[in-house]
Amino acid sequence: MTSLSNRLNQSDVFQTKTSLCRSAVGKGCRRVSCDSSGSPDLSTDVETRVLVINTGGTIGMILHDGVLSPEPNALVKTLRTLPILHDEPYAQRTKLYEYYKSADKTLVLPRSKLDKRIVYTFLEYSPLLDSSNMTPKDWMTIGKDIEKYYEEYDGFVVLHGTDTMAYTASALSFMCENLGKPVVLTGSQVPIFEMRSDGRDNLLGALLIAGQFVIPEVCLYFHHKLYRGNRVTKVDSGSFKAFASPNLPPLANFEVDISINWDTVWRPSITAKFTVNTQMNQNVGLLRLFPGITTETVKAFLTAPMDGVILETYGSGNAPDNRQDLLDEIRKATERGLIIVNCTQCLKGTVTISYATGQALSKAGVVAGFDMTPEAALSKLSYVLAKQDISKEEKRKMLSRNLRGEMVADLEGAKLSLSDSRFIQVIARSLSIGCKEELEAIRNALTPALACAAAKNGDTEALEAIREMGTDLSLANYDGRTPLHIAACEGQVKVVQYLLSKGATVFVKDRFGDTPLRNAIHLRRKDVVELLRKCGAHLSPDELQDTGTELCRLAASGDLEGLKIWKLAGVDMAMPGYDGKKPTEVARTWKHNEVADFLLA
Repeated sequence: MTSLSNRLNQSDVFQTKTSLCRSAVGKGCRRVSCDSSGSPDLSTDVETRVLVINTGGTIGMILHDGVLSPEPNALVKTLRTLPILHDEPYAQRTKLYEYYKSADKTLVLPRSKLDKRIVYTFLEYSPLLDSSNMTPKDWMTIGKDIEKYYEEYDGFVVLHGTDTMAYTASALSFMCENLGKPVVLTGSQVPIFEMRSDGRDNLLGALLIAGQFVIPEVCLYFHHKLYRGNRVTKVDSGSFKAFASPNLPPLANFEVDISINWDTVWRPSITAKFTVNTQMNQNVGLLRLFPGITTETVKAFLTAPMDGVILETYGSGNAPDNRQDLLDEIRKATERGLIIVNCTQCLKGTVTISYATGQALSKAGVVAGFDMTPEAALSKLSYVLAKQDISKEEKRKMLSRNLRGEMVADLEGAKLSLSDSRFIQVIARSLSIGCKEELEAIRNALTPALACAAAKNGDTEALEAIREMGTDLSLANYDGRTPLHIAACEGQVKVVQYLLSKGATVFVKDRFGDTPLRNAIHLRRKDVVELLRKCGAHLSPDELQDTGTELCRLAASGDLEGLKIWKLAGVDMAMPGYDGKKPTEVARTWKHNEVADFLLA
C-alpha cells in the first residue's frame, strides 16, 4: 500500500467549507434569536429536540404524609420555575410554544457552551411507576415509544427509578437494534423538589448529552458521569454515586468541560434501519452459587419452564469441581437444551477457564459470560432466547459474541490507539513532542481532517488504515463535518457503504445543522440518498423547515429530477410553500403537467 501521506492532498486536509455549507446556514435547523427591539440577532441559536420519557422514580416524587410517591404533571410545573432547566424569556421571545406541539409539556434549556438550545418535551406515563414495579412489559413500552418518535427527536432521555435502572438500560440496549441516536437513562437519589437534590444535575447532564452529542448508545447518566447502559450496576443506595461501571471506563465525564471518550463509544457495524425488538423470553433467571448449595436447589431451579439461567459463580467463573452431583445436574440441563451462562459474582473482573474449577463448568456445557454484569447477562439471555429463526447452537454462539459493547470476549485483542502507532510517533518526533497528552492532542487535531480528505478522494484503503490506528471515523472536522458528510457530498457511494459498515452514524449534524442526507439531497446524489435511507436516515423536523417552499420552487421550474430526489428521501411531496400552495398546484399553474402527474402519483 502506498504511504498514507502521499495519498492525502494537503489542500484536502485543510479544506475550507464548501459553498453548499454557506448556503445552508439558516436552513438546516431552527435558529431563532432576537435583540431587545425584537429584531433578529445575527448570533442565532441552534435548537435541538429531545424527548423526555418520564416513567416515574424518585426524581419526580413528592412527600405525602411522610411517604414519597409520584404525582402526575408535577415535574414539568416545577422545572418551569428553575432557570437552569428552563429559559422562559427565550421561550416567550421566540414564540417557542407556538412552534412546537405539546406546548404545555415543552421546555428549553439556556444556551449551552456549544451554542445550542435544547428544546425538550415530556411524555409522561400514567400511572408513574416506582422502578421496583418495573417489568419486561414496561421495557417494551419504553422501546416502542422511542421507535414511535424516533424521527421527530435528536435524542431521548428516560427518567427512571434507580433500583432497577441497570436492568432497564441493559434490556433497552439489546432491544434497540441499529440505534443511531442517544438514549440516556437517568434519575436521582433525592426528589428534584428537595433543596439538596441530585436530580437537577442528573437531568441537566442527560439533556446535554442527548441534545448535543451523537452517541448512538443506550446510556446511563448519573453523578457527572455517562456510562454504557449495559455496563452499569447499582452499588450504593445511600450515596449520590449510586452507579458504577466496573469493567468499562465512563463514556463521558462532566467536570469544568464535558469530556467524551470517543474511542470507547460503541457504534453498530450493520447498515440497517433502527427498529425495536420487543420479543423477550421471560423464562430466564439468576442463580447465585454459595457454599453448601444443595443439589435439590440447583435441580429445581434448572427445570421447566426455565429456558435460560445466569449462573453467578465464584471469582473468575469457578464452581466446586468436587461436587459431581452439582455438575451432573448442570450437564443434564445443558444437554436437554437449557442455556446456562457463567458470570462472576465479583463486581469487577471476567470469567476465565484458567482454574480446574472453571473448566469443569465449561465441560458441562456452560457458556462463558466473560465480564458482563448480571443485569446485562440476564437481558441478553432474554433477548437471544426469544429469537425464533436461529438454532440453539447459534444462540449459544450469539451469547458469546459482543453485541452491544456489553462485554469483552477477548481481553488479549485490545486495539492500539493512534497515539501508539508508528504514524503518530514519527510526527511527534519531528515536532519534538513526547508526552501522552500532547500525542493525544495531535491525534485529535489531525485524524478528522485526514479521514475527511480520504473520504473526498474515495479512498477506503486510507480510511481503513486510519481506523486500524484506533481512530473513530465519526469524528468531525473544524466545521463539524464527518467523513460521511464529505462522502455524501462527493457522491462516493463505496465510501458511504464502508463508513456505514464501520458504525458511522447517519444522524450527526455539522455546525450548519445539516445531516449527510440533506447534503446528498441538495447535491442530487441519488445513489447516496438511496443508501442512507436504507440505513434509516431521515430528515429531522428542523431540516424539513422551508422544504415545502423548495418543492414549490422545483415544481415552478419543472425540475422533475430535483423533485424525485426529495421523494426518494422520504419527504411528503404535498408540503405547502410559504404561501400555502402545494407543489401540485404550482406545477399546474406553470403548465408542467408531467411534474404535476408525478406529484399526484
